[in-house]
Amino acid sequence: MAAVVCRKEYCIGCRLCEVFCVAAHSGVGNLLLAWRQVPRPRPRVLVEEKEEQTLAVQCQHCAEAPCLEACISGAMVRDAATGAVICREDRCVGCWSCVMVCPFGAVVPHEAGGRRHALKCDLCAGSEAPWCVAHCPNRALVLVREEEAGCRPTT
Repeated sequence: MAAVVCRKEYCIGCRLCEVFCVAAHSGVGNLLLAWRQVPRPRPRVLVEEKEEQTLAVQCQHCAEAPCLEACISGAMVRDAATGAVICREDRCVGCWSCVMVCPFGAVVPHEAGGRRHALKCDLCAGSEAPWCVAHCPNRALVLVREEEAGCRPTT
């Protein structure tokens, strides 16, 4: 099981993680084409800012993921191969239970084409590495094993 961790001492708040996340999940795989899509795909990583500190926030794929327990439709599943917690958007009913229980605020509500579903990091399934990690200019984002990430879901 792995998760992307932000080393806040290196994060400069450039938001390239958000930009490349959009490109990775756009379906076109090209930064410029992805950015021009209407509606523009939403990033699954969000940079939070407080005064001079910035921090990229995304799913930690918790070992005991509260979103898995809270999901009423079976849309949240753990990928057997990677251990990542994945939202199967076609099954999501948009109840936002997962949004409410995520201890990191990393699951966000999304609406597209009149359909509501949760949106969260999937570690860029099918890619060699998450795009946010691969393109972070300061290497603030790193892919680590869960025990290194210190993920501890609240109960």
